[in-house]
Amino acid sequence: MSALRKQCIYLVPTGTGVGLTSVSMGLVRALDRSGIKAAFFKPVAQLFRGDTGPERSTFVIRNTTELNPPQPISYAEVVRELSADRSDQLMERIMELYHQASQDADVVVTEGLISMDEFEHAALLNRTIARALDASVVLVGAPVNQHLDQLDTELRNTASEFGGLESERTLGAIINFVNAPRDNDGKLRIDINEPAPEAERISIERLRTSLTSFSKDSFRLLGCVPWLQRMAVPRTIDIAQHLNARVIHEGEMKTRRAMKVFLCARTVANITYVYQAGALLLIPYDRMDLFLGACMAARNGVPLAGVIFTSAGEPSPEIMKLCKTAFETGLPVLAVTTDSYTTATRIPRMNMEVPIDDIERIEDGMNHVASQISRSWIASLGQNLPEPRLSPAAFRYRLVQLARAANKRIVLPEGGEPRTLHAANICQTRGIARCVLLGNPETIRETAEQQGIDLHPDITLLDPATIRDQYIDVLVELRKHKGLDRTMAASLLEDNIPLATLMLHQGHVDGLVAGAVHTTAQTVRPALQLIKSRPGNNFVSSLFFMLLPEQVCIYADCAIHENPDAAALAEIALQSADSATAFGIEPRVAMISYSTGESGTGSDVEKVREATRLAKEKRPDLLIDGPLQYDAASTLSVAKTKAPDSPVAGRATVYIFPDLNTGNTTYKAVQRSAKVVSIGPMLQGLNKPVNDLSRGALVEDIIYTIALTAIQSTQ
Repeated sequence: MSALRKQCIYLVPTGTGVGLTSVSMGLVRALDRSGIKAAFFKPVAQLFRGDTGPERSTFVIRNTTELNPPQPISYAEVVRELSADRSDQLMERIMELYHQASQDADVVVTEGLISMDEFEHAALLNRTIARALDASVVLVGAPVNQHLDQLDTELRNTASEFGGLESERTLGAIINFVNAPRDNDGKLRIDINEPAPEAERISIERLRTSLTSFSKDSFRLLGCVPWLQRMAVPRTIDIAQHLNARVIHEGEMKTRRAMKVFLCARTVANITYVYQAGALLLIPYDRMDLFLGACMAARNGVPLAGVIFTSAGEPSPEIMKLCKTAFETGLPVLAVTTDSYTTATRIPRMNMEVPIDDIERIEDGMNHVASQISRSWIASLGQNLPEPRLSPAAFRYRLVQLARAANKRIVLPEGGEPRTLHAANICQTRGIARCVLLGNPETIRETAEQQGIDLHPDITLLDPATIRDQYIDVLVELRKHKGLDRTMAASLLEDNIPLATLMLHQGHVDGLVAGAVHTTAQTVRPALQLIKSRPGNNFVSSLFFMLLPEQVCIYADCAIHENPDAAALAEIALQSADSATAFGIEPRVAMISYSTGESGTGSDVEKVREATRLAKEKRPDLLIDGPLQYDAASTLSVAKTKAPDSPVAGRATVYIFPDLNTGNTTYKAVQRSAKVVSIGPMLQGLNKPVNDLSRGALVEDIIYTIALTAIQSTQ
């Protein structure tokens, strides 16, 4: 399977009490048994009331497999990040943990969150994380009634959060705890003595046929896990902790299991049957005859689960001495303050979760769940996956990682501008780039202090007045064909943008970012004059990375060329496709027009048609199609009607607009109306990277523009 694309399986519970952890563990075991290299990832830890940790799933995986998943983020920390409007940073951190967990795995089992009142963000986090990881979603449910109607509704409602039952990313469901004992409120309970009568049990076939959710071909029953009574057999120590019992003699309470519970009150002669292996005996403290009978059984080799004295009593020292040899067999003896009946009724209300130190029961559960998961589905993993989508979180994470690896020096000619100063400090701190701020150092430090910025000591503060003279002759040489002399050059270099551009030209820095307080023309013109275009590129164009909710797409050209002809439009398409590949976006190029296919005529649509032909001719390896209307390029349902045979329609990742008017208007409309983050414009085709900022750029926008500039400098 290693040659196939990595697949993330995101497990989402349909409600509480579905055994999400046991299914997660079992799926990891099933993948391992099939020879598939699996990884496990728990993004966010949920510690329920009374649980002091560690986080259960991660702890169990570390102690039962060779995997070492990272520690998940606590739910409390997640809430703090969301409350501080730092959801993007949170998703980047989750992406970083995901990459730590996945390494070279073929399938990554990712455990989602359980929605409860105390975890109000759980459903939102499940949607957001699954989207960020471009995951395939598998629901985990459990029946709570004989009619199965509630389970069917839960499956449909949960699936609707991820595109519905028909979505190609919603694979199906694993149904757990079939025929598990439940109380009147539907909660799982310990049912040591009495399994459900056969007549009341739900058959696997009935489950398959009764749930209408599985009538959709795309939504499958991927596993059906029947309840096994042995899965709920607690250790004596677990019952002792649940009852808050006092330990009179520990014995083998950490390993013995309570197979049956007996409330003892009759004479020894009438209850000899209770003295059997795995029996937990509830004995009133004044019935020492029953206790002596238990000790005799222990001395005869019967491994009782233990004895619990009720009603706040315990054996006298004389009795304890008499039973010494029985204790030596490992017989546990406990005492509680409640009476026998109350104690007996409390035991079924134990927490059904397997204690994290009960490795034997955990292993048994993992193996049982693994044996019930569809082998054909396991074998199909990694095949026929939906088109990959680079989510905004994955894109931002990729930018940061690539920029860190590049370790480039980026000049910021607007060094005293507060947003730029904030961004530079963050980039330096996070290792995204080595930043050079042009401006009066004293003024920059004063601005930093006013903004509450603890300026990183490794940021370079460069006073333009001290370096301008060394670039005058360089500028004169580059522009002498335009009649530029030293006086004119010195005057031009009073502007930090041309000065920074010459620093880049001379290799003193690796990239340039500006535009927070300058127009696009002021930022780009010096680059076009001094840096010039790369060999093989006839001109420079621009693109925006649009961080749409589902994936990152490219819009081009939205900032430079007012009305490119067909040849120029074709070159913009090829430049943009290469940029997409460089930044991890699979290029599927849509040449946008007001008509689709052969339906329209006129000079504008003919230009797009000719540009498409030229681009395909130059790069037959790329998926390029046009003319396509925007909705035909972006929406699969529209594409099926307007362009059913197109390899791009409905799944485009690179949108090439026919002119600046269309491109700029579209990117701003999408950005503002859909509240989409856009990064750019990024200039492509230059010898060295220069990138422009919107004058309304946020600190975050500047950070990522610095990152992509650092990455461009390596290409």
